[in-house]
Formats: sequence, C-alpha cells, structure tokens
Amino acid sequence: MRIMHLLNHTYRLNGHVHAAVDLACEQRRLGHEVCIASGGGDFDELLASNHVATRIVNHERKPLTVLRSVATLKHHVNEWKPDVIHAHMMTSAVFAYPVCKLSGIPLVTTVHNEFEKSAILMGLGTRVIAVSESVSRSMQQRGISAKKLHVVLNGTIGTARFANRQAAPADLAHPSILFVGGLHPRKGVVDLIQAFKTVHATYPAARLFIVGGGPMGEEYRELARQTGCGDAITFVGSLEDPYSYMLAADIFVLPSLADPAPLVISEAREARCAIIGTKVDGIPQLLEFGEAGILVPPSAPEMLAAALADLLADPATLREWQEKSQIRIDNLTIERVALETTTVYRSAMAKPKFIGATRQAV
Repeated sequence: MRIMHLLNHTYRLNGHVHAAVDLACEQRRLGHEVCIASGGGDFDELLASNHVATRIVNHERKPLTVLRSVATLKHHVNEWKPDVIHAHMMTSAVFAYPVCKLSGIPLVTTVHNEFEKSAILMGLGTRVIAVSESVSRSMQQRGISAKKLHVVLNGTIGTARFANRQAAPADLAHPSILFVGGLHPRKGVVDLIQAFKTVHATYPAARLFIVGGGPMGEEYRELARQTGCGDAITFVGSLEDPYSYMLAADIFVLPSLADPAPLVISEAREARCAIIGTKVDGIPQLLEFGEAGILVPPSAPEMLAAALADLLADPATLREWQEKSQIRIDNLTIERVALETTTVYRSAMAKPKFIGATRQAV
C-alpha cells in the first residue's frame, strides 16, 4: 500500500506529531511505501533513516498560502500516487479534502485533540480514527457518524523513535513521583502540586519531578515555592526523551483534566512505574480501566493525595502496582496500532458496487 500522511510539521514535543511519525515508520517496517507531507521539522532525519519519504506542504492558515498549499499537495499526490491520504490535524484535513475528491483517493483522519472545537472538521474523512473509545463517543455526540468512526488506541512500545534511546535510569532520590507533560492548565499540574504538599507533610523524603515546558511554567514554580516544600519539587524542563526519568521513578502521575489518549501512559507502563491517572477521556482505557493503574477523579487533589499516600505508605503495595502496569501491555505496541490502522485504510478504500437497487461494499 502507498500511504501519505499529512500533518502541520514534524517537530518534537508534540503528541500528534510523535504518533504520526511512529505510525509512518512502523508502516514502512511492515512493507508499505510511506510518505509524510508537512511543513518539515527535526524528525525528518529519523524519517529518512527509516526510508519514509518526505514532502513539504506549508500549513500556515493564510488565505493565499492555503490556496498554494492545496495546489502543492495536489502536485505531490499526482507525483507520488498514494492509495490513501491520512490527515492528522484539522488544517491537514481541510487541505486534503478537495485534493482527495479531485484525485479519487480516500481520506482517513485521526482525531488526536477532540477537546478542540475545530476537531469536528476531522469528519471530512472517508473514515475517522478515534485514539480512544472516549474520543469516539465524543465525536459521535458532535455529529460524526458511528459508521465512519474506528477506534485505534494509541501505543508507543517498539517505535523507531525510541530505537536508540538510553536505557539507564536517571539518578533520582526516592521515593520519587514523576509527571511528564506540558505545563498548561489541561494537564492538572496545580492539583498535583497541591496533592504533593499534603503527602510531603507525612512523607518528607518524597520527591516530585516535573518534566516538561509550557506557558504556565513560572506560575507553577511560584506555586511550588508557596507550598513550603519547594525544595522537594524539581522542575526538570523539557526533555527530548524523558524515559530515563520514567525508569527511575517509583510513581508516575498524570492528573489531566482532559487528555484523549496520552502517549506518556504507554511509556510509563513500559518503564514499569506504578501509575496514577485521572478518570478522563482515554486515560482509563490506557490503564485497562483501573487494572494497570490507579484512577482518581480529575480536579480532586485530596483524592490524588490519598492515592499517593497509599503507595508511599507500603512498599509492597507500590511493587504490586508496578507489576500491575504490565497487565496486557502488549496492547500498547506500535505494531498493533499500525495493523489496526491498515484495516481502517482498507475499509476506506473498499469500492461500492451496485446490484440492482442495492448498494453494497466490495
């Protein structure tokens, strides 16, 4: 199969880019011809080393640029001749829709960020991939037909992106609690800092490591200072690959208020962390609905603190949840993601035929 992915850019530290790059490299490994058309970025070298072709399409949302970009995409499609185009963001879907219509090529879209109002534009696809069951339900409520929607849960284990990563754990004090994510309100960092303040009063040896960057960074640092236990909270900043911190951490916490299917859950499970996540969007599904990690309500720092205290109080309980992180972990491989995505492509490519007055799919 010849597959063309379309996305805004290929720069690191962006979840939907990581997911698209992982998928493209795995599809190539499985024998497909694969191309990524984007604004370019620092993953292009990785794509080239994995024999994934690249083409440039400017995704700026300016009227004249949009027209030129659609024409550029049409040129790339005529030259590269994909069997299917897979758009990963709203701008990409808008660019691809007229090109696919003119070229007779099916358009598959993936809803990575369903909390954005513009995510409804992903309904332009012949088929729409939802990255979790929760996202599928949400998109149906917003008017996208259930017949179009297919759930392909995110997974990262075995990706080309991590092929050469360092496997040595970071040097962390213990017991260690780790957060990895963007420093903005959606990730619930305020709740985590408040919960840590509560547990630190009883477990003063505990340390919190916050990995990531974002617009709220300085505000969160000030909040940490105000807790009175700021010396026990370390803001690490953004890391190209935080896996060494995951390998070293005792507990991984993702206190998100909204999160369609965060890739870091897959990575933390691979690292055998005991995991606490909130009961929002795709997090429960990634944690096997509570079998592979502890689930707490969002915006409830007191309940998050209680879950942390349970793990800090008893090393046996901590080890038990570290082992539970491995329950059905094979479901989080990139190979499974690629194979299920190929099934969606074949569904989109199926040609309808008419028998009398009855329309059937071949």
